[in-house]
Amino acid sequence: MRADRLLSLLLLLQNRGRMTAPELAAELEVSVRTVYRDIEALGVSGVPVHADRGPAGGYRLMDGYRTRLTGLTDAQAGSLFLAGAPGPAEDLGLGADLAAAQLKLQAALPAELAGRARRLQDRFHLDATAWFREADPVPHLARIARAVWDQRMLRAHYRRWDGEVHRELCPLGLVLKGGIWYLVARPAAAEQPVRTYRVGRFLGVDTLAEGFERPDGFALAAYWEESARRLEAALHRQTAVVRLSPRALRLLPMQFGASGVRALAGAGAPDAQGWVRVELPVESQAVAVSDLLRLGTEAEVLGPPELRGALAEAVEVLAERYRTRAVRPGPV
Repeated sequence: MRADRLLSLLLLLQNRGRMTAPELAAELEVSVRTVYRDIEALGVSGVPVHADRGPAGGYRLMDGYRTRLTGLTDAQAGSLFLAGAPGPAEDLGLGADLAAAQLKLQAALPAELAGRARRLQDRFHLDATAWFREADPVPHLARIARAVWDQRMLRAHYRRWDGEVHRELCPLGLVLKGGIWYLVARPAAAEQPVRTYRVGRFLGVDTLAEGFERPDGFALAAYWEESARRLEAALHRQTAVVRLSPRALRLLPMQFGASGVRALAGAGAPDAQGWVRVELPVESQAVAVSDLLRLGTEAEVLGPPELRGALAEAVEVLAERYRTRAVRPGPV
């Protein structure tokens, strides 16, 4: 571990130039005292590290010195597919490998390209988690990822909507969607189809010694795309005809996502008041009522009649509730 840290410290100085002890400590996630000891160790080993004193001081390498110790380990090379996504890399237990791999790549680049890479890193950032929602706790993610990589079976304790189950699974791949991790796996029982499991719902996971064969022709990206289409078709059981105000037209993509965008693409011409008629795929009636009420007075559901009636009933209940004088709580 110390050898890795010394190399990381050396590469930081090579890539970024002068850095203070606190800056190095923050990057390496160690104490300042540890940085002092590591700097001394580098000097003893012959690395020309200079200490500049004063307010603008810090540690730097002698001008022209460059290390050639930039070979990537297997774990570092494998982590590069998560470049630009440090959060997911950390979830998978690859955070340190990714940081080291990026440092080594920067050190191996010519000065001009290394500067461009640093500017891109400074100017663009990927945050995979959706707004106003915390990511699932995923304490078993690293173990699941290792089983996916090693092609080893898992014995899993999983929480479904209807209770808890125990399964033996052949883990085929992991997908990060909207800040939520999903495992794509085939149950070990013969002739079972590939299924999707939310990683945050695993209550326990054990890796088995037994391996498994991946299904012939299985492609994770293709499976996920088709699975997402099936889920959307299953959820959207009916189509609501809705009249929308100009403000609701702006809200529709935010409230209904891709379905809202597609509804707007097929919208009719505005009427005299600027309202537009759209056909919007919606979920079950109870969910559709809740979703459409979020548009408030900026929308009118024209059909189907049973959905319009359900909304009318919901609005009557709300109106009666708010016509009643609120009971103020007494003194505690």
